[in-house]
Amino acid sequence: MDSDKSERTLRRLCDASAAIGGLVLVAMAAMTAVSVVGRAFFSHPILGDVELVQLGSAVVVACFLPYTQFQRANLIVDFFTTNARAATQRRMDALGTLLYTAVLALVLWRVAVGAQAMHASQESSMLMNLPLWWPYALMLPGLALCVVIGARQTLGLLRGTAEAEVAR
Repeated sequence: MDSDKSERTLRRLCDASAAIGGLVLVAMAAMTAVSVVGRAFFSHPILGDVELVQLGSAVVVACFLPYTQFQRANLIVDFFTTNARAATQRRMDALGTLLYTAVLALVLWRVAVGAQAMHASQESSMLMNLPLWWPYALMLPGLALCVVIGARQTLGLLRGTAEAEVAR
């Protein structure tokens, strides 16, 4: 029962993260459209639109990663393991998920260190003078959630439990 509750909680967090990413993406698209129209018809684009898209894109990716990992929707090349036994495939999936999770944990750590460094140096964007640590900090929850999901899936695959499977 506890596993079901944590599964539902993770699903809700992934859905919320993806929804936030979707809202940021829609806002960036709308801003880009307004900027292009402003540039084309009024010779007045939105100042810093490219900066905002660059900063927002990193946040959007970090928001979508947990949902993708939760659904086990990352690309898998299974050419060599197609005819392998189910147990062998599960162990290979566990290894792949473990490596993916380890890389994401490394990225999470470095983004956190980068956010601290940007905050300490008070570095800001060129045109809009936005603090650059903001997008770094906004990436952290999505990356952390992805690491938690990957670790849970790796353990589930090694144990051969339902935690490794997608709850649809």
